Amino acid sequence: MTPDNLPPITLIAGPTASGKSALALGLAAQTGAEIINADAQQIYGDLPILTAAPSDQDLRTAPHHLFGVADATEVWSVGHWLRAACAKIADIQAQGRPVILVGGTGLYFRALTEGLADIPAVSVPDRDQIEARYEAQGEVAFRMALAAHDPAAEARIEQGDRQRLIRALSVFEASGRSLSDWQADTTSALAGQDWTGVVLETDRALLYDRCDARLVSMIEAGVLDEVAALAARGLDAKLPALKAVGYRELAAHLRGETTLPEALEAAQRETRRYAKRQLTWFRNQTPGWMRLSAVSPDAAMRQFFAQSAALTPGT
Repeated sequence: MTPDNLPPITLIAGPTASGKSALALGLAAQTGAEIINADAQQIYGDLPILTAAPSDQDLRTAPHHLFGVADATEVWSVGHWLRAACAKIADIQAQGRPVILVGGTGLYFRALTEGLADIPAVSVPDRDQIEARYEAQGEVAFRMALAAHDPAAEARIEQGDRQRLIRALSVFEASGRSLSDWQADTTSALAGQDWTGVVLETDRALLYDRCDARLVSMIEAGVLDEVAALAARGLDAKLPALKAVGYRELAAHLRGETTLPEALEAAQRETRRYAKRQLTWFRNQTPGWMRLSAVSPDAAMRQFFAQSAALTPGT
């Protein structure tokens, strides 16, 4: 592998503020690749500053796809993203250009590389009933109930991940079959294709410093204005777009509930926690992917090309 070419498909993953987008942009500028978003927060276009969406200069440097394509009122599932991403991959490959998928949403990468089960939909009333059971029982008792039907899901879902616990039990209750069994019946969307996966694993202390500094830069760039505009729409707080990291804390400040320094500190804290969860997920779920520790885009590219030649395609 040389700086003049890329694998047909390169997956770049890692925590927020680790330099994923800069690496993707550098590789695309050097090789003619096109970039596809693999970050659930960047699907939505209402918070470009808060979600660190590509700048106008980035968009001029390389073609970008699936960034800011949904309104905050929409709900994009993993399956919705996978279908859209696969269509974009096919379009770009038809032009003879390499593809880079970049983002921090582990479930997107898992769906792409391992497949996505055709799981029956769970009705809203049924899901609401399961949510009520979670609230009444608490996580420990709820986990015990899930383990009786889907021990594999209970074991792999992290502590405190309320949404995935409810999802797992909801699927069993609705279909009579465990989520783990449904997920086992999958085929990778990249089966038979030459792809390389890379995870940016920045030193944790440095990563946290970068998270903190980026929030300060966002405040200076006017993030409060975009948060105010979205809050003014009065949308349901359960919508995915409103779960962007930092939105809740900054919106609370705009309502007069906290000072700006307090809101900034809270948003920084939540961002660090989010980065930690991402680090843990990618460490556990992508053991065969190459790891890059470099911080600057140029150094990360040198590391990438130095390691790429030794990797087996599809790892």
